[in-house]
Amino acid sequence: MILKTLAILVLAAALEVSGDALIRLGLRGPAYWLAAGAVILFTYGVLVNQGGVDFNRLMGIYIAIFFVVSQVISLILFKQLPDDRILVGGGFIVAGGLLSLLMT
Repeated sequence: MILKTLAILVLAAALEVSGDALIRLGLRGPAYWLAAGAVILFTYGVLVNQGGVDFNRLMGIYIAIFFVVSQVISLILFKQLPDDRILVGGGFIVAGGLLSLLMT
């Protein structure tokens, strides 16, 4: 159950960050990126709620996964490296997510 939920949340985070990135690109470029971003964000919304975990716990775990995935995608798409403040704050986010996951 935990591995299935984690896999769903990693995919959902990738969809959310990618959808947001497409909308960001669409605001400065071709409008079809906006439409693609909207479809991907809708898909994210459906997928993130398939884990079968209580909503508050789900979001605690998801936010930690979202942070990690967003940093990876930010590096790949926008060539932005996280600075020390982002890494320290992100460490707290990930620690909180782990607590939510492990405190069953």
